[in-house]
Amino acid sequence: MSHVSRAQTTALTTLLPASPIIADLGRLFAEAGHQLYLVGGCVRDALLGQLGNDLDFTTSARPDESQRLLRQFTRTVWDIGSDYGTISAQAIRDGRDWLIEVTTFRADTYRSDSRKPEVVFGETVHDDLIRRDFTVNAMALDVSDPSPAGWRFVDPHGGLADLTDRLLRPPSSPEISFGDDPLRMMRAARFASQLNFAVDPATVAAMKQMAGRIEIVSIERVRDELSKLLLTDAPRPGLDLLVATGLAAIVLPELPAMQLERDEHLRHKDVYEHSLTVLDQAIELEKARGHEPDIVNRLAALLHDIGKPATRRFEGPKVTFHHHDVVGAKLVAKRLKALSYPTHVVKSVAKLIDLHLRFHGYSDGGWSDAAVRRYVRDAGDELERLHILTRADCTTRNRQRA
Repeated sequence: MSHVSRAQTTALTTLLPASPIIADLGRLFAEAGHQLYLVGGCVRDALLGQLGNDLDFTTSARPDESQRLLRQFTRTVWDIGSDYGTISAQAIRDGRDWLIEVTTFRADTYRSDSRKPEVVFGETVHDDLIRRDFTVNAMALDVSDPSPAGWRFVDPHGGLADLTDRLLRPPSSPEISFGDDPLRMMRAARFASQLNFAVDPATVAAMKQMAGRIEIVSIERVRDELSKLLLTDAPRPGLDLLVATGLAAIVLPELPAMQLERDEHLRHKDVYEHSLTVLDQAIELEKARGHEPDIVNRLAALLHDIGKPATRRFEGPKVTFHHHDVVGAKLVAKRLKALSYPTHVVKSVAKLIDLHLRFHGYSDGGWSDAAVRRYVRDAGDELERLHILTRADCTTRNRQRA
């Protein structure tokens, strides 16, 4: 059995629960004279042996025709993305809820100063795949045949080989791809974490060279991509990539600013590395306590020491960061507002950073019952998150001190 056949066997096995829906849609579009392909992350995840409840398709049909056909398939159809060629639908089969998106072949163009693409419909699936972000997301499955055995794998840019090598690179040159949509540079960081893939050296070099182009992207898109990165199981590789390429210096400058130069006596921890470790530990505690991924928890863990660069002082043999909690709360509120995070997120993260040192005096044995009640009262609705942040912030290897 060939490498491709093995991969397709894995994909078809993974897609088995969705096969009736895929086959019915393929038949419906084919009978109307249109091509239909399962595409992008669905194909990638199926090849990896994973599949969620989202099914993404690309088609030769124009949006109004896709909408007409989908209404024959399910009652729940909406056209909120029709200007971009996308019609969405919801279908329930065998008790499982499927979210379906059908998008007309795209061949978008971008102006050098544009924040949004000029939507241009393509004529072939190849027009569509070349405009996608990475080769591993530029594979498709032609599902026009009524039998899954007849579905045809389409991979013009070597996505399967890159999937095997766990490598991220664009289907076109990185300069063209990132020039078209600079947000793809941040997506490279997100997928590096989400998939645990490496980014190929030429792509990293282009990210460094073109980092400044991220400034033309709307702040809401940047914020959403940053949040998606932070909500992965292991954000560290992606954050390191943002810092190494200079993207973080533009979208979250306080993060690389925590790479404080250490004095010859090594009198304080590397604040940047410490912050990433706290984030790692906060995620572990989040899971251990049965919580869903929490953007407030993760922003607070990553940025809890955001005030240290501004408050660092050398006092004889010691280095101090007096009031970095208070300063950090103000700095994080300013940054998160600039990133257009919701007010409740800004307030919660700032409150956690303001309070993150409060518990440290408890081990000295000086806390009265009233002090404990005051701590709980001040934390309010953020008490559980404060517990997680306080425990995660303990990164010492000295077990007695911990």
